[in-house]
Amino acid sequence: MFIIQESWLKRYWPVLLATVTLLSGLACVLPSLPWAATPTPTARPATPTETINLPPHPSYSVQADRNTLGDPAAPVHIDVWEDFQCPACAYYSINVEPQIIQKYVASGQALYTYHFFAFLDGGHPNGESHQAANAALCAAEQGKFWEYHALLVANWNGENQDAFRNARLFDFARFLALNEDDFGVCFRAQRYADQIRADYELGLQWGVQGTPSLFVNGVIVTPGYVPGLEAVTEAVEAALAR
Repeated sequence: MFIIQESWLKRYWPVLLATVTLLSGLACVLPSLPWAATPTPTARPATPTETINLPPHPSYSVQADRNTLGDPAAPVHIDVWEDFQCPACAYYSINVEPQIIQKYVASGQALYTYHFFAFLDGGHPNGESHQAANAALCAAEQGKFWEYHALLVANWNGENQDAFRNARLFDFARFLALNEDDFGVCFRAQRYADQIRADYELGLQWGVQGTPSLFVNGVIVTPGYVPGLEAVTEAVEAALAR
């Protein structure tokens, strides 16, 4: 059973926006931590009835293939690395990503790919960043990656605060009417652990040092800061003109 209320982000977004503004658009910065450096977060038991906040952008009317959106033959490739627990990523996903997708992906000019950079739990395989990524890819098996992504963003409430504990991740799967048995088998087996780790390592190779990090045809846009629509537009238009 789920209660739907006015989005948490809509009610409390001014606080987060003020924080992001105060930090001058800084991205979530990669700390000097080894992979799997932190202990497993202690999960609290889920209450019988919990609120699920509706995302402002639950899905996109664009060709989707798992964690990509758009035409693979598009002349521009936009690659973004994010951690589902990163507050700067939440800001980007609400305020910038939908505009990029509407302007360039829906028009067939760009292919948009979401990559996982799960580092805010120290890279622990049972941490919230990792498990949220794992759950999103399990949802992708049933064609619901972007809808699951949107729910994660809308229900974020801080880093390592149990927003993405296992019970909650299953709540999101039920809300999206996923086959819970299939989702559960995938999730418990950590089926996508290798992909999550590979995305992290690929991000390091590309020069990712924080999230969100966005690249247009392999060139990073505003490194160290949340990529804004103006900066992304300039990069995409330059790539299209080549």
